[in-house]
Amino acid sequence: MIRVLVADDEPLARRGVRQLLAPHSDITVVGESRNGPETLRALDTLQPDLLFLDVQMPEMDGFAVLRARGPGRMPAVVFVTAHDQFAVQAFEAHALDYLVKPLNVARFDAALQRVRERLRLVDAAALASKLTALLAAERAQREKKGIERVVVSTPAGDLVIPAADIDWIAAEDYYTRLHVGPKSYLLRESLSSLETRLDPTRFARVHRAAIIQIDRVREFRGDQLILRDGARIPISRRRRTVLEQRLYS
Repeated sequence: MIRVLVADDEPLARRGVRQLLAPHSDITVVGESRNGPETLRALDTLQPDLLFLDVQMPEMDGFAVLRARGPGRMPAVVFVTAHDQFAVQAFEAHALDYLVKPLNVARFDAALQRVRERLRLVDAAALASKLTALLAAERAQREKKGIERVVVSTPAGDLVIPAADIDWIAAEDYYTRLHVGPKSYLLRESLSSLETRLDPTRFARVHRAAIIQIDRVREFRGDQLILRDGARIPISRRRRTVLEQRLYS
């Protein structure tokens, strides 16, 4: 039997993975987790053979879980991503399995078959090496430049938003709200997680609950920033000093 842990912050997504696993008699789901810290605890207590890991989770994303746990202590991993283009490229380059939401039965079954073969043929050292390579690629991507676009779900379908069009970003519980001109869009990703994927030469964290695109700043006014569109964004004293140095340098 292959012992499976399902890590995703959305109950419907976890249920969907369970339903796709149900027809497979050699699979048993030993647990679920809703965020990074829960996933780390479950890995310790449940010792699964296989982890379905959502890339974008609150508190800690999938890459943060991998870094915290360490590649050498991870089980086989199938990453689940919502149109994260870099993730797809990285998983393909390093022969890791990934699934793109919404999950497709045929694609899911194919990934599961590869997991079975890997568990039979690939030793733990080889798996750890692949995960280490993935982390190195993800880190290099973040250091090289930020993401070029963000994909958000809307009632009409998925919308691709160029990063250059984003004026500022607000924390909204475990999610973020992207402000693009007169419109705003909810993104299922925490502010801290999104910050690591943005180009640090273009975006700056000015408050625990806000990120701005630097060239949108019009003026400083006390403990607020005024953007070109008139939006007023709170800024902490420490971050104001850093931002002023960047703007005036």
